[in-house]
Amino acid sequence: MANLAGRAVFRQPSVIPGFGLAFGFTLTYLGLLVLIPLAGLLLRASGIGWSEFWAIAFDARFVAAMRLTFGASFAAATINVVFGVLLAWVLVRYRFPGRRLVDAAIDLPFALPTAVAGLTLATLYGRNGWVGQFLAPLGYQIAYTPLGVVVALTFISLPFVVRTVQPVVEEIDREYEEASATLGANRFQTVTRVILPSLLPPILTGYALAFARSIGEYGSVIFIAGNQPYRSEIVPLLIVFRLEEFNYAAATAIATLMLLVSFAMLLVVNLVQAWSRRRFGA
Repeated sequence: MANLAGRAVFRQPSVIPGFGLAFGFTLTYLGLLVLIPLAGLLLRASGIGWSEFWAIAFDARFVAAMRLTFGASFAAATINVVFGVLLAWVLVRYRFPGRRLVDAAIDLPFALPTAVAGLTLATLYGRNGWVGQFLAPLGYQIAYTPLGVVVALTFISLPFVVRTVQPVVEEIDREYEEASATLGANRFQTVTRVILPSLLPPILTGYALAFARSIGEYGSVIFIAGNQPYRSEIVPLLIVFRLEEFNYAAATAIATLMLLVSFAMLLVVNLVQAWSRRRFGA
C-alpha cells in the first residue's frame, strides 16, 4: 500500500502543464543563443598561446580601454541609482502636469537606436551644441572626452533602474511612513530605516542591469567619445578595430577577457543582492 501511494504521489501531474516540453525548449533556446556562442568564444580563445594571451591582456591600449569601459559603466550605474530612484519615487508618489509624458520618456532609450542617441548627445554637448556652448567658456568639454562616455552610458541605462524600482515603490504602503512619524521618527530616519530597506534589493538589481548594459554599449558611445586610443576608446570599439585588422586572435582574446571580468563583477553584485534579501527579508 505504501509503495502504491508513493507511486501515486510520484505520478502526480506537474503544476505547469507540459513542463517537460517547456523545460526542454528553454534549455535548447538558451543553449543556441547563449551557451554555444560563449563556448565557441572560449574554444577559439583556448587556441591562443598563453604568452600571446597574457601579452594582449597586459597591453597598454587594452588596459586603458578596460579602465575607461568599466569605470564609466560604474559611474553611469551609480548616477542612475541616485537619480533613478528619485525619479521613480516622484512618478509614483506625486501627481503633476506632464507626468505621463515623463513616464513614457523614460523608456525612450529602449526604443531609440543607439546610433541616433549618440549623434543626438554629441550634437547637444559639442562645443557648438545647445548645452556645450555654455560649458565651453567655463573650460568644460563633454563631447569627445571620457566624460562624454559617462553621459552616453547614463542615458542608455537609466530605464533599467527606474523600471526596477518603480513597482516596489508602488507596493510600499503610506501607512508605514505614517506609523514611523507617529512613533517620533523624523524624515531621515523614516527614509533610512523604513523605506530604504525595502528598496535596497530592487536598487541593487537595477544597478546590476544598468552596469551590465553599460559595459556592452557601443553605438551611442562611438559618436560622442572621440575614440582616441589610451584616452576615450572603449573595449567594444577596440574589438572592432582588431577585427578590421583581421587580427582575430587579438579580438577573441579581448572579448574573452572582457567576458571573464564581466562575469566576475556581476557575480559580486549578485552575491550582494542575495545578502540584502537575507538581511532585509525582501
